[in-house]
Amino acid sequence: MGSTPRPVTIAVAGGSGSGKTTVSEAILERVGSDNIAYLPHDAYYKDLRDVSHDVKMTINFDHPDSLDTPLMIEHIKQLQAGQAVNIPVYDFTRHERTTHTQYVGPHPVIMVEGILILSEPELRNLCDVKIYVDTDADLRFIRRLKRDIVERGRTPDSVIKQYLATVRPMHLEFVEPSKRYAHVIIPEGGFNTVAIDMVSDRIISLLRERGR
Repeated sequence: MGSTPRPVTIAVAGGSGSGKTTVSEAILERVGSDNIAYLPHDAYYKDLRDVSHDVKMTINFDHPDSLDTPLMIEHIKQLQAGQAVNIPVYDFTRHERTTHTQYVGPHPVIMVEGILILSEPELRNLCDVKIYVDTDADLRFIRRLKRDIVERGRTPDSVIKQYLATVRPMHLEFVEPSKRYAHVIIPEGGFNTVAIDMVSDRIISLLRERGR
């Protein structure tokens, strides 16, 4: 019997609020969630349970140093080798990892998603297909504002302050320049069904080529 083909590894990057998750979910639906191991970079924020609330409020969560990217890289390599992993479960209201983990088994496709995926050389070099979701800054901000208030218990004032202090500067320094590494740029995020269909068809084609 031949060896199992290496999984197709896909990166989905783009600014905060660009629609990365919507695009990822659309690909999951088209390719089949039973074919895809999904790893969000947001799950890998460093655990700050031993850090005071005041210090937490000063941390730049949009800088690469705030994420445990080496652990994500390790998990991707394990999945590529056909091994299951247990990824962290992060509590954004407390800025802490919970005591729980999420089991992710090996699949023919690995999809990693996050704002800084393409800005990290070792991480992007693990990916066969690199996607950048490109959305206007005003739409990204509105989406982030609504998400952080509803899902993360933030006040509008705190979201605006964080956006001006770190989100926008880090986007310009790290996220926007990483667009150059993308194979495919998807304007309008999840509303661009033509681009999503094309990407999904390409992934399905790669699976067929690898005997899946």
